[in-house]
Amino acid sequence: MYTREQASQLRQAFWTAFGQYIAPHPSAEGLRINWSNYKTGIKHVYFRMRAEKKTASIGIEITHPDPEIQELFYQQFLELKLYLHETLSEEWEWELHGTNEYGETITRIYKEISPVNIFNRDDWPTLISFFKPRIIALDEFWSDAQYSFDALK
Repeated sequence: MYTREQASQLRQAFWTAFGQYIAPHPSAEGLRINWSNYKTGIKHVYFRMRAEKKTASIGIEITHPDPEIQELFYQQFLELKLYLHETLSEEWEWELHGTNEYGETITRIYKEISPVNIFNRDDWPTLISFFKPRIIALDEFWSDAQYSFDALK
């Protein structure tokens, strides 16, 4: 078992290693990008990568405090579902109005793997291999799809 500080240091070490590994890869538009902290440019719409003790996930999270507005974003993503799945080369889970670890209502489109453990360095190559192609594909999707959300900004 790790202390809170040790766990924090291991998480930080993993995300630093991931950032260094993927940094040479430019965005779909040819720009330098902070892959670990991807900015969609739309408030309340995030591309999130999470790694914990038993699972890892990557996804699109819609966190607007108004569930009806979350649903509008979700419906817009549904319009682009085929394109998203084609770009990702796989299907993801779609969850309207789930709950996050803080009890807030969020909407997610995500892919999860298990068993993986961020605290086990032997799992890091698996985690990096999971995250890298998917965040790059999300960026490729978003470089075209973001304009479909202009009316919802």
